[in-house]
Amino acid sequence: MSSIPIGEAQAKLPELIEKLAPGEEFIITRDGEPCAQVRKTEIRSWPCQAGSYRKSEFWMAPDFDAPLDDFKDYME
Repeated sequence: MSSIPIGEAQAKLPELIEKLAPGEEFIITRDGEPCAQVRKTEIRSWPCQAGSYRKSEFWMAPDFDAPLDDFKDYME
C-alpha cells in the first residue's frame, strides 16, 4: 500500500484513482500522518452478458480434428 501527501493527492486525484486496480488502495497523508484511505471498488457487473455476441461468423475447417501427418507415429 502506498502513501501520498494530501497536496499531491488534491492535484492528481483523478489520475491516482484511474491507475488503481480494483481492490487496490493508497493512503493520503497530512504532515506525515495518515488521514484518509482511498480504495478502488471491485467490479460488480460486467458490460455484457454471456452469449450476447451478435456476430456468429465463425468458420472451422472440415478437417479441423483430423490427425496431422507429422504426428501419425505418435497416434498409433
